[in-house]
Amino acid sequence: MNVLRSAAVLAAVAVIGAAAPAAADSSPSPSPALPSALYGDGDPRYDGVWRQSLALLAQHTAGVEPPKAAVDWLTGQQCADGSFAPYRADPAKACDAKTMVDTNQTAAAVQALAALGGHDDVTDKAVDWLKSAQNKDGGWGYTAGGASDTNSTSVVIGALSASGGNPAEVKKDGRSPYDALLKLALPCEGDGAGAFAFQPDKKGELVANADATAAGVLGSLGKGLVTGPGKARNADAGCEKADGPAQAAANGAAHLTDALAEDAHLTSALPGAEDQPDYGNTADAVVALAAQGATEQAGKSLAWLEENAADWAAQSGPAAYAQLVFAAHAAGADPRDFGGTDLVKQLTATGPSASGGALEATAKAKDDKDEPDSGFGVWWFVGVCLVAGIGIGILISGRRKRRQP
Repeated sequence: MNVLRSAAVLAAVAVIGAAAPAAADSSPSPSPALPSALYGDGDPRYDGVWRQSLALLAQHTAGVEPPKAAVDWLTGQQCADGSFAPYRADPAKACDAKTMVDTNQTAAAVQALAALGGHDDVTDKAVDWLKSAQNKDGGWGYTAGGASDTNSTSVVIGALSASGGNPAEVKKDGRSPYDALLKLALPCEGDGAGAFAFQPDKKGELVANADATAAGVLGSLGKGLVTGPGKARNADAGCEKADGPAQAAANGAAHLTDALAEDAHLTSALPGAEDQPDYGNTADAVVALAAQGATEQAGKSLAWLEENAADWAAQSGPAAYAQLVFAAHAAGADPRDFGGTDLVKQLTATGPSASGGALEATAKAKDDKDEPDSGFGVWWFVGVCLVAGIGIGILISGRRKRRQP
């Protein structure tokens, strides 16, 4: 799930406020010097731990042992209380109130380190911190104390599951994460039926959001970023009242199936810009559909990604390669032969084992001024910040009315 898309919005709004003027500044602050053990060559201040976690998890999923230096860098980013910030340039300096820790980076690190094994001391502390940040509705926001959202709640569920816990038993005021997700699921009537919203809008209404829906399906199933194909189910079944997380997942998968039916891919919609194919969100949807058992549509969308996503991944960096690895794995495909591309080789080349420790495989395709390494471009980032600032959902797929049973 591309959780960081939604998470970055909140972080950016809090940190940079008015995004458009900042983006127009011809003299931006210089990027920090890159650690040699970090995957990717973009500014890590917003996504360093996130993309490192995804890269390590994707390599492990593909049977590749990540370099020890890369794993050590990730564990060294943890604060004393167990949380993770996107990037700490000086890990020897203790975290304080100004350190921008968040649930998404922390949960992603837990999923990666739990998969690798041998890091129980790190993951236990991180899970304890996540539990301390749980909201009274049972969910999580991007930051501790922030309003619960589908994406953050779902990536934390994945961390709880990966570390051997039972998310249903992690409660605050008697409410579990699944209770929070059910409140963010749209009913079966009206536009966006069965989808998930990121958060209620300013009027308290739920607006269908494709990114949140993919995350919500995985979260409702208790799954993390990496999952295999689920038991085949009838994706044409009509939307039914979600009386539990299983039905909410089925409804969300049915919504995604409808959204993907025409072109096999999702689109990103930004104010004043033409709709563009959303490769990352489509990859997340493939994972969600495969986990739910909607294998037919997952396969069609994976085939579209195999044909079209190579340039996007090369431009976007390690997190994007990882998303495609997760999609291929979930759908039962070979990430080493992904439309003629070896995703595992390309991902590995973005890390410390590559000569020069940089993005050799992506250097030719990447324009460093316009494309950061987090899996989305600067103007996407700016646009989403503006959208978030006025309370509109991000990456809203073309909302189609669900077929009723």
